[in-house]
Amino acid sequence: MEFKGYTFGYGTKPGAYFTEEVIDSFNKCLDLGLNWVCIPVALTQDTFASTEIRFDYKTDLSYIDIEKAVSMAHARNVKVCLKPMVNCADGVWRADINFPDGNMIGVDTYWSKWFKSYTAFILNYAMYAEKLGCEMLCLGCEMLSSERKEKYWRELIAQVKKVYTGKLVYNTNHGSEENAKWIDELDYLGTSAYFRVGESEGATLEGMIEKWEKVADHLEEISKRVGKKIIFMEIGCRSAKGCSAMPWDFAHRDLPRDEQEQADFYESVLKVMSKRDWFEGFFWWDWSTKVYKTKEEADKDVNFNIHLKKAEEVVKRYYSEIQ
Repeated sequence: MEFKGYTFGYGTKPGAYFTEEVIDSFNKCLDLGLNWVCIPVALTQDTFASTEIRFDYKTDLSYIDIEKAVSMAHARNVKVCLKPMVNCADGVWRADINFPDGNMIGVDTYWSKWFKSYTAFILNYAMYAEKLGCEMLCLGCEMLSSERKEKYWRELIAQVKKVYTGKLVYNTNHGSEENAKWIDELDYLGTSAYFRVGESEGATLEGMIEKWEKVADHLEEISKRVGKKIIFMEIGCRSAKGCSAMPWDFAHRDLPRDEQEQADFYESVLKVMSKRDWFEGFFWWDWSTKVYKTKEEADKDVNFNIHLKKAEEVVKRYYSEIQ
């Protein structure tokens, strides 16, 4: 398994990587035994129907910030996947960025404008990734509605390959692994693996293992059909009761804390997937830029963080054992 990874610092603000607090959190993340770290960089478009992706100097990471993060990882002999992402300021999920396929004479007016902006966005970070020696670049995250636009994606990939020489991956969403017909151009098929493997009541480790086995069998067939090994570019589960049945959830703040259910989610998927030779690894979602420092604080946390929780020891153990 190639990728013993984690995603670090989604939503990191400019200058944060130069602070002691964030440097300490970054090193704690690497201490899990990582050989890869994913650095997400999210820019914004105004609405799901906007055709321009914009950079905001107040909130978006600069080249210097990214350089600092990459240099810290490389100093620890950890490889880097740079992951440009797009969010919508209106709160709509990026998967729903969508436009008509053509006007009355078949011209993709809106898609053409959007892909022009998106291609410029990705090429900018592809050049950063090449300059900084990032070993992999993720070309998009959960852009489900755009995945059908094969011509535009293939044109984008061709341009990226002119400026970037590392590995390429794309991050689709669970259940959509075969939608993007242009994956043949990339090195890996990535997915956000928020599969339902628990129950809202009474989730057990054994039950989760049984469901992951079924997920793995399904994904193995997909891997064979598309001819690519699979990476879980996002996966995780909050330490709250019922979240193994909806591991993508971040909104339900009234759920009771359940550290064991979170640990069982991590244990079950690591146990099952680490045995599959078509599976290349994990980038867990995600390690906070400013993580808490005490067990007392951890005992109040119901987010995706695993620091000082049972799941942290699970990941450390498996990452030390997996070759």
